[in-house]
Amino acid sequence: MQHNASLTTPYAIRNMIRNEDYTGSTSGFVPGFVQANLVILPQRYAFDFLQFCQANKKACPIVASSRTPGATSIPNVAHDLDIRTDIPRYRIFKNGQLIEEVTNIKEQWRDDLVTFLIGCSFSFEESLKSAGLEIRNITENKNVPMYMTNIPCESAGIFHANMVVSMRPMKPADAIRAIQICSRFPDVHGAPVHFGDPAAIGIKDINRPNFGESVTIKDGEVPVFWACGVTPQVAIANAAPDFCITHSPGHMLITDIQNAHISAF
Repeated sequence: MQHNASLTTPYAIRNMIRNEDYTGSTSGFVPGFVQANLVILPQRYAFDFLQFCQANKKACPIVASSRTPGATSIPNVAHDLDIRTDIPRYRIFKNGQLIEEVTNIKEQWRDDLVTFLIGCSFSFEESLKSAGLEIRNITENKNVPMYMTNIPCESAGIFHANMVVSMRPMKPADAIRAIQICSRFPDVHGAPVHFGDPAAIGIKDINRPNFGESVTIKDGEVPVFWACGVTPQVAIANAAPDFCITHSPGHMLITDIQNAHISAF
């Protein structure tokens, strides 16, 4: 299935994912609706993680969280949501180590689990495209490239990390336009954190992302970097809680929340 899913609704896409008819990246899907990163933790770690997100809103803007431990739906986010099945691919961590990737987490579900949904840059890609800016990872049908940086996050409880960034190449004038557009969306990472020299933020090889896939950077273009919702996954790996579930990078929850409703202005 290619990225023609924009013809349908978030609910239809979630049903397709629930039935495992689609298990790929959600970049470019259902324009106009917020996509979210996923973190699921046992209740005893939830407060520390909440504090980490609140201290690092650029990388970890919380869209919503479950109201009670063990809840599998978040009604104000998505109709008929089942968090155990409605994301294309999940990652299971034990003691900070990635154990496996799965297409549903029914077998792993527990009554003490708390779900956090974190804003995703896929949500602002629609606004960039509407302004006539090319999104290279969508054009090339790839998962957006993501990189570890030397930009420290503020620690909270057991959680600590450097920021992970996503990258989209643009001409310098388009990068300025992207800053203007994305400033309207603080709940999905907001304006870029850097553009230009990757080494300035600790990236040694722009063609070898830590997550996702590399994309073409054309002559006259600069890499533009946004804070990325994979940052919490690094914080979780560092903290090494005994159990955690996240989305696989690029495989998001598509919510019923419209991007227009989270625009700051």
